[in-house]
Amino acid sequence: MDATFWAFVSLVIFLAGIVYLKVPGMLSKSLDERAERIRSELDEARRLREEAQQLLAEYQRKRKEAEKEAGDLLAAAKKEASLLVEEARQKTEEYVSRRAALAEQKIGQAEREAVHEVRSRAVDIAVEAARGLLAVEAEARAGADFFKKSLEEVRAKLN
Repeated sequence: MDATFWAFVSLVIFLAGIVYLKVPGMLSKSLDERAERIRSELDEARRLREEAQQLLAEYQRKRKEAEKEAGDLLAAAKKEASLLVEEARQKTEEYVSRRAALAEQKIGQAEREAVHEVRSRAVDIAVEAARGLLAVEAEARAGADFFKKSLEEVRAKLN
């Protein structure tokens, strides 16, 4: 018997031992388990990727909402500021016009008082002149009673 024959017999015994010990089944089972583990890891990775995309989309939506809200707040603040500026300008104009009107009233009052004082002095001078004339005339006519009566009448008419 030749060495090739014994090598063939050894190979057949070896293969029979492998089949008897169920090595192909164990290899198949091991490979199936590994394939299943890889499949579950891929599924988990897919699920995590989808979750990450959902979170990203949610954060992007929230960012857009925040940007819109910030823009709205900025626009509202600008509008309010312009309204406040306009209101302050209007109040300042009203204040200046009230002060000008008050100054004009005071000037008018001062003019009226000056005219009244000039008239009052003119009346006093006229009364004194009339008193002097009437006194001279009254002495010539009737006396002191007539003079007082006339003086009262002139004063009443001039005031």
